[in-house]
Amino acid sequence: MVHLDESSTASTGRHVRYASGARGNYDIILALFCSFLLISNVGATKLIQFGPDWQLAGFPVLPIITDGGAFLFPMTYIFGDVLAEVYGLAKARRAILTGFSVSILASLIFLVVDSAPPATDWPNQSAWHAVLGFVPRIVLASLLGYLAGQFLNAWALVKIKAVTAEGSLWARLLGSTVVGELADTAIFCTVAFAGIITGGTLLNYIVVGYLYKVAVEVVFLPITYQVIRLVKNHEPDYL
Repeated sequence: MVHLDESSTASTGRHVRYASGARGNYDIILALFCSFLLISNVGATKLIQFGPDWQLAGFPVLPIITDGGAFLFPMTYIFGDVLAEVYGLAKARRAILTGFSVSILASLIFLVVDSAPPATDWPNQSAWHAVLGFVPRIVLASLLGYLAGQFLNAWALVKIKAVTAEGSLWARLLGSTVVGELADTAIFCTVAFAGIITGGTLLNYIVVGYLYKVAVEVVFLPITYQVIRLVKNHEPDYL
């Protein structure tokens, strides 16, 4: 049996390499991965729009609808690519589940703080509730989309690497993103904002979010290449 999360020889006869994560930079990448996820969950509570109202055949093309999570969340997929490419599926899965756990903890803490009685002379309870009181639904949406998207992203990358080995890194990065981001974006947008924004606007939100995240991956592809190369070079047991 071919174990996709360990060094192995695929059906092509090519040696598939991964680092163990016992030494090197796995912990730093994991910390950044979880931090960007948490920041994005809070940022996603604000919807943002760009451009005037414009419809084409009844479909709202403009304004472009996105959310504050769009600034950093695509970077979690880049870190996810690094984790799966360098450390394999098992270590990527560990990072995904760690992010899942800390996101649940953050949501619970926000719920407790929001429910706690404010000080008599503290005037910002309504502002707190309006922003962070909405986070639990955002976190639920994020977690459902995140689990589906990140697992599919890691799985697709490792599957492609089993065939290409060290070659065709661009195919692994883009192929995994196209699969993972589609599931993530569709699930997140629907769970987070269905019933809050109208159907046409929701579809706009999903399409724009998906295209934007894939575009970010494409734009950052040269940087991702360099980061992956750097991480591999600093993993003593990347064999």
